[in-house]
Amino acid sequence: MKTTIYLLAAFSTLVISGCKNEGMQGPEGPAGLDATVFYSEWFSPTAWSGTSGDWFFDANAPDLTEDIVENGVILAYVWLAGDLYNASTVRPLPAYALDANWSFLIYKFGSIEFTCDMISRPLTTGNNFRFIAIPGNTPALKSASLKNKSEQELRNMSYKDVCKLFNIHE
Repeated sequence: MKTTIYLLAAFSTLVISGCKNEGMQGPEGPAGLDATVFYSEWFSPTAWSGTSGDWFFDANAPDLTEDIVENGVILAYVWLAGDLYNASTVRPLPAYALDANWSFLIYKFGSIEFTCDMISRPLTTGNNFRFIAIPGNTPALKSASLKNKSEQELRNMSYKDVCKLFNIHE
């Protein structure tokens, strides 16, 4: 036992003495986000369930864990075929477009449900959805400084600005 302790002490001394401080320390880099932001690819529903005025579809979302749902922010977006503005309009949810309300909810962890109150069944092709999940330990949720955004500021940001802030491919 004593031999093992002596060997560990000798080895530690060699490792520590091998480290040298070479040159001056460079300037501190910019502060980064300390958490992974999860986001889905754009996807279309395979089918809408429900009835007139109460349509929905579920999407598998394993990144929507209890911690993220309870302590973070979930942002969702829709890109609708036939949108009034143009084919590249991305709307944050909830939104009103094409004479209907579009929204989302999380009724169980690991899944996201998108909803629409159209009279007729919404299209499955051309309507695309996406979500972004920002964990609660992200600095953007802890501060309202110029660099960081509060939850409400994130919800009020344009889709392009959110993607830019979190380095998400649009």
